[in-house]
Order: sequence, then C-alpha cells, then structure tokens
Amino acid sequence: MIFIGIDVAKNKHDCYIIDSDSVVLNDSLTIPNSLEGFELLYSSIISFLPSNDINEARIGLESTGHYSINLLNYLYAKGFKITIFNPLATSLFRKSQTLRKTKTDKKDAKLIAIMLFSDESKSYSPVSYQIQELKSLTRHRYRMLGYRSRLKLSISRLIDIIFPELPSVVWSIHQKSSYELLLIYPNPNAIKESHLTKLTNILLHSSCGQYNKEKATVIKELASKSIGSSNRSLSFELQQTIRLIQSVQKEIDELDKMIKAIVVELNTPLITIPGISYTLASIILAEIGDIKRFNSPSKLLAFAGMEPSTYQSGNYNAAKTPMVKRGSTYLRWAVMQAARTVSMRDQTFSDYLVKKRLEGKHYCVAINHVGKKLLRVIFYLLNSNKSFIPQS
Repeated sequence: MIFIGIDVAKNKHDCYIIDSDSVVLNDSLTIPNSLEGFELLYSSIISFLPSNDINEARIGLESTGHYSINLLNYLYAKGFKITIFNPLATSLFRKSQTLRKTKTDKKDAKLIAIMLFSDESKSYSPVSYQIQELKSLTRHRYRMLGYRSRLKLSISRLIDIIFPELPSVVWSIHQKSSYELLLIYPNPNAIKESHLTKLTNILLHSSCGQYNKEKATVIKELASKSIGSSNRSLSFELQQTIRLIQSVQKEIDELDKMIKAIVVELNTPLITIPGISYTLASIILAEIGDIKRFNSPSKLLAFAGMEPSTYQSGNYNAAKTPMVKRGSTYLRWAVMQAARTVSMRDQTFSDYLVKKRLEGKHYCVAINHVGKKLLRVIFYLLNSNKSFIPQS
C-alpha cells in the first residue's frame, strides 16, 4: 500500500508519496494544475505499483474549496480511493508534530500522507450531479443575496440624506411601492412639485390598493417640510441603486425557479416536512450531500457545527457550553431557519419549543434545540427515503 499526500493550491499541487513501511518514494513531486500535471501524477503513482492495482494506493488532500474540484474528479474517474481532510484536523496534527512554527506546501503534503496511515474515515465519493448543481446554485444564491443586502444598505444610507422622514410613513423603505415612488420622484422637491393625482396613482397601483390618496397627501406634506437634500447626484445614485436591486431580484427569482426544478427532480422527502421550502431543502441537501457519509445523527450534528462543546478538567464539568460552530455554516443556517418555520407549522416541534422555553432557555437556545431535533428527523428521512408524518 502506498500513501499520497497532496497539498492543493491554485496553480500547482505538491505531492508526497510513501509506502506502508514509511519508505519515502517521492518527496519532491510538484505538478501544475493542468491535464499534463494530472497525468504526471497518475503515471508517478502507477510506477510505484508493481501490479498496477490502484486499490493499493490511497490519496489524501485537504478540503480547499474549488481549487481541488478538477483534481478530485480526475482521480476519482481513475478509480483511486480518496480521503478529504478537514483543514482544522491537519492544522492540529501539524502542531502536535513539532513546536516549531513551520508551514510549507511540501511539509503539508508530507503531513497529509502521514495522516493517511491512521485515518479510518470513509473514502471520498462524488454525489449525484443534481446535488452538485444544487451546491453550486445555492452558494451562488447566497452571494447574490449578499450583494442585494449591500445595495439595500446603500438605499437606507441615501434615504437618510435625501428624505429622512419617508420611513416613518411607509411600512418599509424597501417595499415595491416605495421603490416605484422614488424611481419617479427621487427627492423631496420632486415629490413636493408632483401632481397629487399622479402621485396617488403611483402609490395605489404599486401597493395593490394599500396606499391611497390619503397616504399620497401625507407624503407630499412631509416632502414640503423635509430637511433632506435634493442633490441631483444623490438622486441619480438612488434611482440607479433601486434599478440594480430590481435587476438582482429578477435574477434571484430565476435562480429560485431552477433550484426548485432540481429539488423536484430529486423527489426528496424533506419537502414533506411542513415549513421547509424548496430553497431551504436545496441548501440542506446540497450541504449534506450523500447521507451515507454519516453513520449516526450525532455525526451529522457535528458536521453542521450544532453539537455542544465539552469542557471538563479535574472535578469541574461545565454545565453550559456553546455550540462548536465548526461545521458547514450554510447547513447550520438553513437548519436554524427551518427550525423556526417548522415549529410554527408542526405541533410536535411547536410543543418542543414551548417545553424548552418553559425550562428557562432563551428563545435562540430553544430554537437551537429544535434545530437539533429537526436534523435528527432529517437524518432518518434521508436514510429511509420516507415522507414526514406528523405525530398526533
């Protein structure tokens, strides 16, 4: 058996190859991140296998985001057994080997090869193409939402300068009617000089009848007394930012349609849980991947970073410890959001939330307990592929 440790980088990968007797076979193999580099690695590994049996080779590398995806796909297509290490585990192992503060790509490759000796974790296996697509789309959606949030912060900043009185008379500055109003009349002077009938029609149609002539009159009066600035450049920036938000929202809506279509293809039992939408289901599925990777619900909880930390020393044993929060941030967020919505729609989860609240726990702590319970249910449903059945 030979062990190959690979330290992944953007443009090149450092490899370290040893056998089961700790004999170093190659300690200076550096390959470019290209097809030629991948083939060089493959031929190097095969050269150390007399029978060309790839089952006698184990490859390890760190989870390094998108840099390792192409290499992983190539090696898996060749039939190699691959183990992916958590960077936190390799960091702790490095510190346990020496007191010196040394870190290089070659040393990291050697470290990963040595870790393969004692590692008993399951080999990497790629998930279905739908799950891969979901992971890509949900991460993209997360970035799009972040961009939209930053644009909304810009809107709030501009409103504080241009028309600070407006938020006090509308439900939200970011609602459709507010945006439509500001696109046409982007400053107090424009609103003050507008015709009341036209202003009323804009608010009436964009708010689906919620805002009428009375609301238009109030806004017009506020504009006439506003301390805000009617600066031309700020007004233009406000209009352009609103158009950007509308454009981004349109793309998010298209993205949600594609995500929903893929979730429907998967026919996942998660959709049968009341309170879990297609979006939340897609994030949970994408982050979990293959549920067979987890032998128990506790391992899934650990992967989500929702297990409690433990602290014990001598006779002291901490009674209250926080979540470790070392797992998938996206999965943890989705489960916590789902815990809130599921507890509103399912009686069992609602009663469990009330029980934890009556025990004196803060709402966020109680929701965390609901999330753990929900994740255990998700583990069972995905393993058995059974629909959720509400308990009486």
